[in-house]
Amino acid sequence: MPDSNRTAARPMRGGPMGGGEKAKDTRGALGKLISYCRNQAGIILFALILAAAGAVFTIIGPDQISKLTDYIYDGLSGGITTEELAADVQNQVASGEINILDYLPEGTNPEDVDLSSIDLTDTDSELTQAILNNITLSEEYQSSLENEGIDMDGILHVVFILVAIYAASAIFSFLQHYIMQTVTQRTSRRLRGDIDTKINRLPLKYFSGNASGDVLSRMTNDIDMIGQAMSNSLSNLVTAIAQFIGCLIMMYYTNAIMATTTVLATLIGIAVMIIIMSRSQKYFTARQRSLGTLNGYIEEMYTGHDVIRILNAEDEVKGKFSEMNKAVKTANFRSQFLSGLMQPLMTFIGNLGYVAVCVVGAALIIDDNRITFGVITAFLIYTRLFEQPLRQISQAMTQVQSCAAASERVFEFLAEDEMEDESAKTQRIENVRGEVEFKNVKFAYPNTPEKEIIHNFNVKVKPGQKVAIVGPTGAGKTTMVNLLMRFFEPTGGEILIDGVPTKNIPRSNVHSQFGMVLQDTWLFEGTVRENLIYNTENVTDEQMEAACKACGIHSFIKALPHGYDSVLSDNTAISAGQKQLMTIARAMIQNSPMLILDEATSSVDTKTEMLTQQAMDKLTDKRTSFVIAHRLSTIKNADIILVMRDGDIVEQGNHEELIKKNGFYAELYNSQFDRAS
Repeated sequence: MPDSNRTAARPMRGGPMGGGEKAKDTRGALGKLISYCRNQAGIILFALILAAAGAVFTIIGPDQISKLTDYIYDGLSGGITTEELAADVQNQVASGEINILDYLPEGTNPEDVDLSSIDLTDTDSELTQAILNNITLSEEYQSSLENEGIDMDGILHVVFILVAIYAASAIFSFLQHYIMQTVTQRTSRRLRGDIDTKINRLPLKYFSGNASGDVLSRMTNDIDMIGQAMSNSLSNLVTAIAQFIGCLIMMYYTNAIMATTTVLATLIGIAVMIIIMSRSQKYFTARQRSLGTLNGYIEEMYTGHDVIRILNAEDEVKGKFSEMNKAVKTANFRSQFLSGLMQPLMTFIGNLGYVAVCVVGAALIIDDNRITFGVITAFLIYTRLFEQPLRQISQAMTQVQSCAAASERVFEFLAEDEMEDESAKTQRIENVRGEVEFKNVKFAYPNTPEKEIIHNFNVKVKPGQKVAIVGPTGAGKTTMVNLLMRFFEPTGGEILIDGVPTKNIPRSNVHSQFGMVLQDTWLFEGTVRENLIYNTENVTDEQMEAACKACGIHSFIKALPHGYDSVLSDNTAISAGQKQLMTIARAMIQNSPMLILDEATSSVDTKTEMLTQQAMDKLTDKRTSFVIAHRLSTIKNADIILVMRDGDIVEQGNHEELIKKNGFYAELYNSQFDRAS
């Protein structure tokens, strides 16, 4: 029976452990995530535009690098084609700068050559080719080319353009990463806030059917996975797609043959990627589900570690853990192995593309200089830029699949049925006297509506009375308190506080009327003072110390290194009985008009029980209190004892009256002393 204000802080235990068994709906899960982020759609779209713009500037670069290569090559080699070279030599011959007779092939008789018929641009003539080669290889001609020099102005112009292009690309990339990180943090914070809010709106039946470790896994592991996908995968995916399309356009614009060569080499990679991704999705779903199951089991086993050791159940626990861990290992190995195949495959295909570009480019140069060296340089870069997006897409898709699996689990939780919306309920109870009435109350748990637990329960409690609820396990004692606190709603009848039906009062108002001391003590890591005055305002030191003295723990607290400011943690030497006494003191400090005590003295020894009983008497004085007790000696002074069996009150009265009846209560009471003897 968790207090409503503590639900988020104290995880409930028990129930099946799992992260959802239904088939993976990738499109639906991602659609919900996109819809969830629609309030940030504008800034996300702007970031994606920046990512695409950065990719565009990146793919423009190789075209300028091609020009830069040609400038350098032209400066070093003259930078002219065979036809241009022949025409240039022909002009120099015509102007008299070059004498053909000086460059005739060795062994050629000048008298046998008709100089007027020689056309140096006729590259089909062997004589012409020989003369042309001799001229272009001569020192004089090479000297004339070197005098022209490298076009430094042209090179500097291209360099400035390249600097501007890559600077713009870097700025756009930085901005989009900054924006996406900001959006991711906001979304993660909002998701965690929504889950935290959702926890306090869920009915108790959810926590009795789901492990708290699985809920924590949704809030931590799954949201972290969503954040990673949003901050990295989304922008990388857009960048990769823009770069892929841009490279394709630029390559075909530069040279269709070289572009086709590059595309054919990478099509193999695309086909392999599609095949692998289609087969790996189920393993990502299994990984997230099995991880949630394992987290839930670990949380439960750590909580019950002492019990496990007492019962010598370590081997059984280790066996179950090994099975669950094996499921996580198998799903993780398969998903990561299949996705990990992509990078080496894409590397191989990328290297294959380099080879293809070099071979085809060399062939095109040999084939009458159909392309320049700058084009080959550009395509070597384009091959890398064209293959790189495929890697990024494969990696992004891997994360997107994990994101889809995590999103489904998170939105499954957020879509769970909540308790009734009570915003329209304005009726509140103030200055409560403590009159409580159960009128014809019936109850069956929602998951088993056919099995009624409480049958036509009727009782009226006067203000200030101490009511003990006793009975064997499963009689319905705790269920009655859950109904009183509105953790569950009756399936029939009604419960009234000071004559007002609790169904007409907001739950928070009902909860504020009760202080609770549970058998399962709850202390968090913090100072003693923080634990004692938890969620209670305006508590003075005198009030706090008075409550602790009444419970007999003041001396113990003062003996701690820093007294009431000592920090409680797992390493603090504090017994279960002392923890119980601290929770009783906390209830006294809360000073609520009504109390619920669920086996509050079960963890203390006989001497401490006497002190605790005295403290309880002070605590319950002039307060309506409901005490669930198995140790019947602790409720002998109760005003009313309700004896329950199979969901019905079979006896009712004080201790003396019930003993005289010699009925079921007397049988329970006497059986405890028989066991003790």
